[in-house]
Amino acid sequence: MKKVVITGLLLVSSFFAQAQLPDPGFSIDERTAIVITDPQNDFFSETGKGWGIFKESIQKNQTKEHIEQIFKAANEKNMLVFVSPHYYYKHDHQWHFEGPVEKMMHVNGMFERTNPIREEHFEGSGADWYTPFKKYISGDNFIVTSPHKIFGPETNDLVLQLRKRKIDKVVLIGMAANLCSESHLRELLEQGFETAVIFDATAGAIIKEANIDAPEAALTNFRMLAGKVYQTRDFLKELSKLPVIKKN
Repeated sequence: MKKVVITGLLLVSSFFAQAQLPDPGFSIDERTAIVITDPQNDFFSETGKGWGIFKESIQKNQTKEHIEQIFKAANEKNMLVFVSPHYYYKHDHQWHFEGPVEKMMHVNGMFERTNPIREEHFEGSGADWYTPFKKYISGDNFIVTSPHKIFGPETNDLVLQLRKRKIDKVVLIGMAANLCSESHLRELLEQGFETAVIFDATAGAIIKEANIDAPEAALTNFRMLAGKVYQTRDFLKELSKLPVIKKN
């Protein structure tokens, strides 16, 4: 009996080892938009408060360079890009409880803004856009949503903005891979959007002392959740075949 059970387990293990996840068939069209999370200094600037634990993944993926390539290509095709930022104000520091990463961000003063309706001390701060991205984000095809507060878009108006522009497919890029990027992916899936991720246009924390490899965790879940996981070169190749989208 023991031999039969062991043989059965080996057969099941072998089946799953060889099984391939099905391809849902995601493709880019005129109702596709890019969604980027947190293109801000505290992630991308070498003086940013998150740079220390994200730099290895950013450099390995060439995340900065890939995002800029994607922005440039989106401009050439008139593709909409929705920016979901992370901002914390004084009242956000009066919460009575936090998760571990929330606490880390609050203690480190990440994404700090002094006021939700004025921009004093915003220019060049950790909450400001990473400088090489600014010229793109100020463009007419970029829509900046209200801020998300923890990881997902449940607390901002991203879904509303997408619906109002009749977007039903989204391609996710940005930071951080297994936190805000993945949380946006999950919520947009639940809201009925077709989704894809450009993996090397994301990055995650690598903390060897805590045995944390966020990019690896994110890639596993992206492959199981998203309609497609692109590399930047493959996304750009597919996008190049799309005609220029007519402006509304």
